[in-house]
Amino acid sequence: MADEPKGAPKGANESELQKEAPKASRFRFRKKEMPGGLWLKCESCETTIYRKELEAKAYTCPSCGFHFTLPGRERVRLVVDEGSFEELFADLTGLDRLEFTDAIPYSQKLAKTAEKLGQNEALICGKGKIEGHPVVLAVLDFKFLGGSMGEVVGEKIALACDVAREERLPIVLFTASGGARMHEGMLSLMQMAKTCSALSRLNAAGGFSICVLSHPTTGGVTASFAMVCDLTLAEPGALIGFAGPRVIASTIKQELPAGFQRAEFLLAKGQVDSIVKRDDLRKRLAMYIDYGTSAWVR
Repeated sequence: MADEPKGAPKGANESELQKEAPKASRFRFRKKEMPGGLWLKCESCETTIYRKELEAKAYTCPSCGFHFTLPGRERVRLVVDEGSFEELFADLTGLDRLEFTDAIPYSQKLAKTAEKLGQNEALICGKGKIEGHPVVLAVLDFKFLGGSMGEVVGEKIALACDVAREERLPIVLFTASGGARMHEGMLSLMQMAKTCSALSRLNAAGGFSICVLSHPTTGGVTASFAMVCDLTLAEPGALIGFAGPRVIASTIKQELPAGFQRAEFLLAKGQVDSIVKRDDLRKRLAMYIDYGTSAWVR
């Protein structure tokens, strides 16, 4: 017979001993899990940045000043005067006319993205004020399917231009996009002409438009409304182009110049009018709006 544990009461059975013995789990330290997404790496200088610090600096790298892509709602908050924004056409939703399916049907992808972000489409538009100046604002949100332009985005830009024309207001557009939305095929490409036509009508009526190109602005958005406004601004370091640099390099079989398709390169080539840092943007926009709308007799 096995000896009873030392110090155990004589005749104690196994179940009684288990009750008296302290549970080992009481003395174990549980590993504290680190929440994900607390740290980000700058894609320009590769510095590791604490997310809260990045948000406090309006999503600009504290080491090199690189401008990260801003969520759409955050962009609206930073640009317009507090409490002045009135969203328009928020109820417009996309349709899966082509019944497009990749991993899941396009209709399901739209519904899931809308539920996750709390908005129906990639473009947020409305009326607000920038340092007291009334404007129509249209902002592409890269988080919504890469800020891609489909039927609803094109329609909302056209409607925003109509509001600007009818109410004699300047329009300010912010782009962050991978281009036309492939899920909608030719219907998405038709929005390139539609948005340009809407801006042309605004211009013919004496209106004033500004587009701010942020990181990244590519594809059919670059090839349409982003480049036909009265004034074209860009944020520092923004990738701006039609096809991506790797696609171009592999097509032409040539090494591309340093900084090719970045905002600074485009400024040197005369493709953008000015590069404006994010912390100076509100003041500069207000100044340009003053200049641009001075001839529009109200």
